[in-house]
Amino acid sequence: MGCGKSSVGRELSKLLCCPFMDLDDVIEDKSGRTIPDIFATDGEAVFRQMELDALQETTIQEETLVLALGGGTVMTPECAELVHGHTLCIYLKASVETLVKHLEGEAEGRPMLTSGGDEGISPSDALRKRITELMALRSETYEKTAHIILDTDGKSIEAIASEIISLI
Repeated sequence: MGCGKSSVGRELSKLLCCPFMDLDDVIEDKSGRTIPDIFATDGEAVFRQMELDALQETTIQEETLVLALGGGTVMTPECAELVHGHTLCIYLKASVETLVKHLEGEAEGRPMLTSGGDEGISPSDALRKRITELMALRSETYEKTAHIILDTDGKSIEAIASEIISLI
């Protein structure tokens, strides 16, 4: 979340001359609801099932495409298995500071960034705390699922996409 998956994915799809798909957009289009609404109304478990269903439909397609996943997608074991086994997974790795910079002011639209118990600290510090918590939970799974790990700190969208092209 905040590492540039969608932006890099769009640029990469142009360079590869293939379609781009964002899994969150697929879920929103299919359900007719926003991700925050799904989380608020039905909870994370229902969203994760919708995410798995959308990923299963997407990974069985024959055509080559660039697919941007949500930050928590591979935390569902079935999703991680599908991604690792049926895609070339690239982990766009960014530092907590880079993620904070990219995500400041966006917590309301991102259900996984809101957490309780942040009273008395600045919004920036609360965001940093939550990103640190998420990265502690997710980093190992991201690294196990990925085929390529790419450090993105200080790089432009275009530079990241070009680096991916040179690696694949």
